[in-house]
Parts: sequence; structure tokens; C-alpha cells
Amino acid sequence: MSLLAAMGAFVVGAVFVVAGASKVAAGARWPLEARALGVPTMGAMAVVAPIVPWWELIIGASLAAGLFRPWPAIAAVVTLAVFSVLLMRVLRRGEHPPCACFGAWSAAPLGWRHVARNAGLIGGAVLSLAVG
Repeated sequence: MSLLAAMGAFVVGAVFVVAGASKVAAGARWPLEARALGVPTMGAMAVVAPIVPWWELIIGASLAAGLFRPWPAIAAVVTLAVFSVLLMRVLRRGEHPPCACFGAWSAAPLGWRHVARNAGLIGGAVLSLAVG
């Protein structure tokens, strides 16, 4: 893996670890915040919100440590794309709930900058694939 690919993987992985850990720390508050962000929380999809923090931790740790290449980078791209679609749907409805992307650390109203941040993270994950 080139230095550039390793840096991209580490940065994106670290962001995923912080995001996942902050959601775990938020406890029961995270699923409520997830619903405001458009994460399905009813019926069969009710399992999605509680799994998200652990998914982020697994992807992040694997990506940052360079394990199981290229799967964590691919999972990060797909996850960030899904998150971005959910965020865009909320923003297009004119809603601006608190961004719970990093648990209590990110209470700012949701905005297009969050979609742009995800695009940058997707770029970092793709970089780790392209030059790795």
C-alpha cells in the first residue's frame, strides 16, 4: 500500500471509529437522533440504527489498521453513500435536525456541508483503493 493510500485509509478509518464510538456513548439517544436523520427505525428496519455504531467501529478499525483490504474501503464508500442519500432527502424536505454524525459532539443543524464532508471521506476511501 502506498503512503497516500495508507493516509487515506487511516483518516477515513479514524473518522469512522470516532463516529461509531460517539454513537455508542450516546446510548439510547442515538436511535432517536437517527430517526430525525432519516434512518428507518420501524418494523424490520428497526435493527438498523442500533447496528450503525458497531458497523462504523468495525469498518473504521479495519480500514485504519489496513486489515481485510479492500473490503473496509468498499464498505466505507457504500456506507457514506447511503448516509449521504439519507442526509440529502432530509435537506430537500427543508428539515435541519441536529447532525448526530458524531453523537453529542455534532449538535449543529444538518446542512449541505455534511454531504460535502461525506463526499470528501468517500474520496479518501476511493484513494485508498485506487493507489493502494
